[in-house]
Amino acid sequence: MKPTIVLYLFLIAASAATAQTVPEVDSTDLFFRHLDLKEVVVTGSTGATKLKEASAPVTLVTQQQLQAVSSANLIDAVATLPGVSQITTGSGISKPVIRGLGYNRILVVADGIRQEGQQWGDEHGIEVDAAGVSSVEVLKGPASLVYGSDALAGVLRFNSAPIVPLGHMRAGLSTEYQTNNGLVDYSLHYGGNVGGNVWNARYSDKWAHAYRNRYDGRVAGSQFHERAAQLMGGVNRRWGHTRLTLSYYHITPTIVEGERDETTGELLCEYGTPGQYGHGMPYQHVRHYKAAFDGTVALGRGKLNALLGYQLNRRQEYDDAEHPDDYGLYLKLHTASYNVHYTLPTGDGWQLTAGVGGMWQRSVGGGEEFLIPDYRLTDIGLFATASKQWERVTLNGGLRYDHRHLRSDALADDGVPRFDELRRNFGGVSASAGVVFHACEHWDFRMNVARGFRTPNVSELASNGVHEGSVRYELGNADLKPEYSLQFDLGAEVSSPVVAAQLALFLNHIDNYIFLHRVDEVVEPGYDTYRFDHGDARLWGGELSVDVHPLHALHLGASLGYVNAVQLHQPRESRHLPMTPAPRLMFDAKYELCHDGRVFNNAYVAANVDINFPQNHYYAAWGTETVTPAYTLLNLSAGTDIMLRGRRVAQLTIVASNLTDKAYQSHLSRLKYADVNPVSGRRGVYNMGRNFTFKLTIPLEWKVR
Repeated sequence: MKPTIVLYLFLIAASAATAQTVPEVDSTDLFFRHLDLKEVVVTGSTGATKLKEASAPVTLVTQQQLQAVSSANLIDAVATLPGVSQITTGSGISKPVIRGLGYNRILVVADGIRQEGQQWGDEHGIEVDAAGVSSVEVLKGPASLVYGSDALAGVLRFNSAPIVPLGHMRAGLSTEYQTNNGLVDYSLHYGGNVGGNVWNARYSDKWAHAYRNRYDGRVAGSQFHERAAQLMGGVNRRWGHTRLTLSYYHITPTIVEGERDETTGELLCEYGTPGQYGHGMPYQHVRHYKAAFDGTVALGRGKLNALLGYQLNRRQEYDDAEHPDDYGLYLKLHTASYNVHYTLPTGDGWQLTAGVGGMWQRSVGGGEEFLIPDYRLTDIGLFATASKQWERVTLNGGLRYDHRHLRSDALADDGVPRFDELRRNFGGVSASAGVVFHACEHWDFRMNVARGFRTPNVSELASNGVHEGSVRYELGNADLKPEYSLQFDLGAEVSSPVVAAQLALFLNHIDNYIFLHRVDEVVEPGYDTYRFDHGDARLWGGELSVDVHPLHALHLGASLGYVNAVQLHQPRESRHLPMTPAPRLMFDAKYELCHDGRVFNNAYVAANVDINFPQNHYYAAWGTETVTPAYTLLNLSAGTDIMLRGRRVAQLTIVASNLTDKAYQSHLSRLKYADVNPVSGRRGVYNMGRNFTFKLTIPLEWKVR
């Protein structure tokens, strides 16, 4: 049935090929695209600015880069960047980590507003359709100045496709197949711009059965199904623009628990078949509804921008094989957010921005199980930024104050108190100042200092219950204080016809760093107990990337990411912070076969060596973490545009991941600590083995009268 749907949509798109298409210029030349990116406007820690003028480290991941990697979800593709990694639960659930910090310290922005969807949970992924993302901005470092609390580690900003040019319409179909987990997906979109009236519609579907590796065979519980839809409408006028985006996202992931057959050592699945599509047990239904409004009006010499949003996140957890349709845990989160700011260019190189932003939240629980209490949250922040540009120097900075009120409800479970009423008020000041020095045509230097602020979330403060998705009992700490960070960044960049290189170094001190660790007590039989705690932390490290361009067709690249994260004034077993990524070194080689072929255009072949060093710095107290051995992965890829009468009619990409079928465990994989295999004696579940990915995109564009 599902391949039939894909074929049906393929035929619809192909039948539309009789419409007049418009030729596109599309180069895979990495070096020249790097030069072009300098003029791109990004949203940094002090607001919208050109990438070359940003004092804080910002990386832009283009659509071509997203297309060239194999990924089961959106974070998979972004985690290939130096300094960016991911916490995984199987192949369907990933959480971003920037320079060793994750969870509520990273803010995700999609459709212009902050994404809110119970992101405190280990197995709570990002509810964003990867097919609808055109590019990704990755801001490394505190961004509380613009975004408020929860942007302590950085921001992932997912950008939708650009508005179609005036008088044009676009449509297209993209589809993908992966051999290891049988992943098959498709996405169909249609948009246009007629008389300044703009619109875009997209529908996506994705299925995957359980993945396999050399040690575990089929990993029962790693299957998932994802579905998404989006509709955008708006107008472009001389006075400004408006956009209203409505979206729906639904994922049904099965959760890997790690239980095994005592005789064979095979992973067990209570409900469903690992090699077939469909969910197993336990599993979740996660639905995310969102309405986002983006409006800009020219006002005087400046412009007034308003970003308004409403989101509803519904997360249901099912864990009873005898009653598979009865959920045990039900979390429903309402979020209304706002950001209104005015930007004024003064004409003498200064640009001033001032505004207000915040949100209101209401979380309601249901079902027979409890993990966090019902709560209400209000948040408001006032901020102002300024930048000044001279011929070779750019200065920027700003100030922000946030106030947040959190109130959670008391609850008794069968007459036994589960949650106490909690009322907390938090206030904090964020600040940032930076400078960019353009020493000459090829050399740029950057320096930035930022103070970040994050309030503890309701899970850290008040959780008290079994988290089936994490297979553990979690206890909050009502005495936790807000986190404050002070980060220093230094950067240098060189671009020449032969070499492009970037170096970014950072030092980050965090007061009251909050983390979760295992404790030596049993609250619920059969589950390990974990408690939230806090302490002062220091993180330092950096990223280095080099792209050598000795020939026009040949690219040789290397990148290195390293972070050292410790808790101050602690003994050896609790000195290193949990979930710190291992050092990572990557080598890339790419050869461009042609740029002007009649049938094949922009064709290339590429190889990637992904070296992950051992992680000997881990939180050892109470057996929370263990050492992770080194491993190396070999990946190959190839791609081309397919041309017909001088026009691009399709784009084909083939990726071979983990070509040697290496059995490995990432240090940030939650499945690393699953049960021991009684046959082999190995603990935990291993990551995906060899995988071949095939991607096909059919773009269409035509003019209208």
